[in-house]
Amino acid sequence: MSTVQPLPPQTVPALRDPLARRRLVWLLAALVIAWPMLQLSGFAPSALFAAGNLQVIGGFLAGFLPPETAPDFLAMLAKATLETLAMATAGTALAFIIGAPLAFVTTRALSVSRIGPGPGRAQAGVVRQVGRSVLMVLRAVPEIVWALVFVRALGLGPAAGVLALAITYGGMLGKVYAEVLESTDTRPARALLESGSGRFAALVYGLLPNSAQELISYTVYRWECAVRASVVMGFVGAGGLGQLMDQSMKMLNGGEASSILLVFLVLVLLADALSNALRRLLA
Repeated sequence: MSTVQPLPPQTVPALRDPLARRRLVWLLAALVIAWPMLQLSGFAPSALFAAGNLQVIGGFLAGFLPPETAPDFLAMLAKATLETLAMATAGTALAFIIGAPLAFVTTRALSVSRIGPGPGRAQAGVVRQVGRSVLMVLRAVPEIVWALVFVRALGLGPAAGVLALAITYGGMLGKVYAEVLESTDTRPARALLESGSGRFAALVYGLLPNSAQELISYTVYRWECAVRASVVMGFVGAGGLGQLMDQSMKMLNGGEASSILLVFLVLVLLADALSNALRRLLA
């Protein structure tokens, strides 16, 4: 008669997070660094909830209702919206023309010298460093500063905003494009380079199939940022919805400002829908 062997005792898995102590250390380090920064910036959340401040904020927000729907204002709003869309689209297109070639030059994913020793290794490193320096200079100056410069040179209007967006966003697009290409799977591009293919062919057939979705998503996001940036540049005379918002705020017309903000909300939703549609198309 066979005896039933007792089952070995089952060990209960530990519920303790093995990385809890490390996360706690990083959290405390972040608080130690953030607290002096908050003190230096003068950030005081309690001031928002003071009785007088809440009354002022409530009165200001109450002036936004109802939104302005007068036909004359809606006509001006439609014209300013078209100017903003044209400014953002033209500025982003010029930024792409500036940033894409610089990303092609500066990315290490297409560096021929990385696959082996060659006569142009030093020259390639110098060219890459010069390209990165140009990208750094382009994105270091905020678009509002370029807008002020071009408004003085070209006068009031969207042209100043287009050039300001093109310069600053060109540096941003170039940097992010280069990093996206480096973070994707570079083995197909390296195989093409090792077989004697050119850098452009390695980009088109080796890198873009895996990184096109991310590149297009970031480009649409940067266009969305250009639409929002036009508000700030409009305050210095670059035209578009920002200039109309400046006029409404100076006249303390909350209804007009509310209508303008609703248009911005619609534009952001359209940009998000466009990004999703393009990503599905390339999936």
